[in-house]
Amino acid sequence: MSGITVHHLQVGQGERIPWLLEELGVPYQLKKHKRSPIFSPPELQALHPMGAAPVIEDATFDKENALVLAESGAIAEYLIHKHGNGRLALPPSHKDYADYLYWFHFSNSTLQPALFRRALVRGMSSGEDDPRYKGVEERTKRTLGHVENRVANNTYLAGEEFTAADVMTVWSFTTMRKFEPIDLTEYPGIHKWIKTCTDRPAYRTAMQKGDPDLNVEELISVKGPERFAGAFGAPANK
Repeated sequence: MSGITVHHLQVGQGERIPWLLEELGVPYQLKKHKRSPIFSPPELQALHPMGAAPVIEDATFDKENALVLAESGAIAEYLIHKHGNGRLALPPSHKDYADYLYWFHFSNSTLQPALFRRALVRGMSSGEDDPRYKGVEERTKRTLGHVENRVANNTYLAGEEFTAADVMTVWSFTTMRKFEPIDLTEYPGIHKWIKTCTDRPAYRTAMQKGDPDLNVEELISVKGPERFAGAFGAPANK
C-alpha cells in the first residue's frame, strides 16, 4: 500500500472526504463499500475498533505501518494539515477564525444529532402532536433557522471564503436527506448555499467517483431525494 486510501461507505457522510481531497488536489485511492443492509459491511467494520465509516489509511509516511484514522472531522483536519498545507482551514490570524471553528464542528456536534433525534423520536411517537415529537421538532427548526440566518447573510459558513466548514456541513442538507427529510421551501438561504457549494467541480467529481448512482440534482432540490430503503424503519420513498 502507498499513499492515501479512503474507505467510503456509500450514501453516507464519508462523501466529505473524497470531496475534500479533490478540493485540495491530493491524490487518493477510493475503496467503496455498500451498506449491509444499512450499516457498514464486515470488511469495513474490521478496519477500526468502532466499526464505523469513513476510514482512511495513510501509508504516505510509513509504507509498512499505514496510519488508520476514523471520524470525519478528525480525518478532515488531518488531511488539511498533513497533506493540504492548511488550505481550506482558516488560521488563528484570520478575522473569521472563530466562525470557521464554530461551523466546522457544527454539523457533527449539533445539526446531525438534531436530525437523527427527530427521526428516532418520530418512530417512537404517536404523531406530530405527540409532545415528544413537538419538542424535538422545535429544536430542529431552531437549528435549521440558525443555519439559514448564517448563509442568508454570508456567502459561506465561515464568511466570504469557501472552507472545510462547508465541506463538513453540505451533506446534512443533501445526501443525509435520504435518511431524514428536510423541506427547504422555508430555507431559501440554505438552498442557495448548497447549490453554490455543490456546483464546485471538486464536489461533482467526488460524487461521481464515490456515489455514481445518486442523482445530485435530486439531492440538492428543495423537496429532497427519495428516502433510503429501510432508513429508520421508513419505506423507500419520501
